[in-house]
Amino acid sequence: MVCVTRVHEKPVLTDPVLIEGLPGIGFVANIAALHLIQELKAKLFAELRSSSFQDFATTAQNGDIRVPINEFYYHKGKNGERDFIILYGNTQALTTVGQYELCGRILDIAEELGCRFIITLGGLKTDRKVDVPKLYCAASDSKPLSEALNLGAGILRGQIFGVAGLLVGLGKLRDIEGICLLAETLGLYPDATAAREILKAIGRILHLEVDLSRLDVAAKTTRSTLESFGLIPSTIEKRTKEEARYRGVI
Repeated sequence: MVCVTRVHEKPVLTDPVLIEGLPGIGFVANIAALHLIQELKAKLFAELRSSSFQDFATTAQNGDIRVPINEFYYHKGKNGERDFIILYGNTQALTTVGQYELCGRILDIAEELGCRFIITLGGLKTDRKVDVPKLYCAASDSKPLSEALNLGAGILRGQIFGVAGLLVGLGKLRDIEGICLLAETLGLYPDATAAREILKAIGRILHLEVDLSRLDVAAKTTRSTLESFGLIPSTIEKRTKEEARYRGVI
């Protein structure tokens, strides 16, 4: 197995936008994508598994098995809104070859549904805490780059690792426009504040009204998922470490 896709439904979409939301720095993309899925009531239509994902599964309290997976959701726009494909998951591939194979399959699925525009999301690590995270962008074409710069985003200089960078770069080879939006984050925990700024930018670029009042729900769900896969320490583990640290101190 390299990448295996299980398709539940093949939606009929009109010029859909692919929004990527896989785990990364600060899990900003994860939170933003999950919030969009919840608010838009997007429907799951396909699942993707790769032999380059982590080699374990976790169990929930009820005994259910949870495995590393990427999921595709769709939303048909109303009142002039764009149609969307939202990529959400609990992992990226662990190898360079795996990342290229994963991105290729993601682009295959998006292209089959008529996608010609990609927005990838993520966090940009900073060493200082900021009240309002600044946005940075990079794009495959001048038009989406100009739109992001007009929102006050800065130009990202350097390297973009993982799916957030590869999807835009590989998409350009297929004549698919793309832009990567990154928000400043300490990257130490699921950062809902950075995700909020990302979602505001998406709303303005795509003329989409998104209610952000329940963003904390997506952040809590993201934290729970990440804890179950051991990607961040659980609250209980943190408490145990703190107790051990101060044990014997009067």
